[in-house]
Order: sequence, then C-alpha cells, then structure tokens
Amino acid sequence: MAEQSRSAWDNPIETDGFEFVEYAAPKPKALGALFERLGFQRVARHRHKDVALYKQGDVNFIINSEPRSFAQHFARRHGPSVCAMAFRVRDAAAAYERLVERGAWGVQAHVGPGELNIPAIKGIGDSLIYLVDRYPENAYGNTIYDVDFRPLAGFESLWRREAPAPAGVGLAYVDHLTHNVHRGRMQEWAEFYERLFNFREIRYFDIEGKLTGLKSKAMTSPCGRIRIPINESADDRSQIQEYLDAYHGEGIQHIA
Repeated sequence: MAEQSRSAWDNPIETDGFEFVEYAAPKPKALGALFERLGFQRVARHRHKDVALYKQGDVNFIINSEPRSFAQHFARRHGPSVCAMAFRVRDAAAAYERLVERGAWGVQAHVGPGELNIPAIKGIGDSLIYLVDRYPENAYGNTIYDVDFRPLAGFESLWRREAPAPAGVGLAYVDHLTHNVHRGRMQEWAEFYERLFNFREIRYFDIEGKLTGLKSKAMTSPCGRIRIPINESADDRSQIQEYLDAYHGEGIQHIA
C-alpha cells in the first residue's frame, strides 16, 4: 500500500484518519471466523459488554454482539453489515460541537459505569460516525481500547506497547469505505461530507457498461487519510441497486 498522505486545505474538524469500523451481524461468531480467515486476530473484549476487538496492522474491526444494543437492532434490519465507523480527531468534544453547528445530527450515547463517552453523529443510512481523540499519535497517553477493553490471553504485551499489532496477511490500514446510495442522492451525500468535514471531490466516474452503468464521486478528507467513494446506479439493474434492495437502504458497501 502507498504511504498515507496529508492534504493542505482547511481541516475544521481536525480529522486524522480512521480509528475503527464497527460491525453488526445476526451471527457474530460466523463474522468473527471470517475476519480470522482474512488475517485478523481477536485481541480483546469489552470490559462490560459483548463486544470484541479484531486487529491487523493499524486496522481495528469491532463486532458488537451486545443484546438490545444499537448494533443488534441494526443487524435485524440490515443483516451482517457495518453499523458505524470512527474518525480520529484531535479533540472529540470540540469536533462534535462544530459538526452540530454545521448541521449534523448528534446521537445520545448510552454510557455505562467507567466507560468512555465517545461522541457520535448520524451517518449514511442508519449508521453512526464516532469521533475519537484517544489514539497513540495524539496527546493522550492511552487509547479507547485501554479504557474500555481487556486484552485476551497472549496479547498483554500488545496492550503494553511492547509488541507490534498482528501482521496477518499484510493489511496495514483502512483506505476507504464506499457508500452506495439511491439514484439522485450521490450529490446530496457528497455535500454532507463537504459541509460537515470539508471533504473534497478528488475523482468522478461515469461508467457505462453493456448492461448497466454507475456514477461515483470519490471524496477525501482534508487530512488525506479518510476516503469515501459515493456510488449511485444509472438504472435499476445494477449491482448497486441489488445491494440497496438486499440491505434495505443506503449504506457502507465495502471496505478496502
């Protein structure tokens, strides 16, 4: 993979890359087994909830199996899917306030005793965008995982920063999360990321195949580390439309 780049334009929310991707599934164990086949290792569990952390390189995948949680409600509606993504920001509380001022819909968190209150806004479909400022490159000495998770046996040295993250098959970081949207909604979602986070369109595709076509806007954050391609179908016969029908709405279609 190419080295992650930084952009020069104004970064009002002070984004700094992806922190984690959170998944929901009717059968969480099957999803965890799939992650392990892809080179991830289950390294930790939440201190109080049925939530597991899988890691490979700088990629953090979370499976939320907590009963009666937002994630399980999400899974019942959409099936196995991404229910949330987290952006690294320099100051989560300040970023949340700025986003709400810019028109974002804030989400009230249900925080248990001793847990971090991680601010979030509503994102694509029914998903959430979390704002995380506890990560190694920021000013904090610990991470969200140090506070909310316990390492599994064999991964204590990873927690103490004495061992590198599992290398797996070589996945190093999340490059982009692609959104599939209904026809006529691509521009609206591009403006969502532009208005709130000051993303910019770096590439546009208008592809016509023999049977169907698609349009896509590739949006990138000011930090250069968060990329969101937004796809819409040119007709009702495309793979994008199949996704929208099976998923029951707009959402995060793939991660790379």
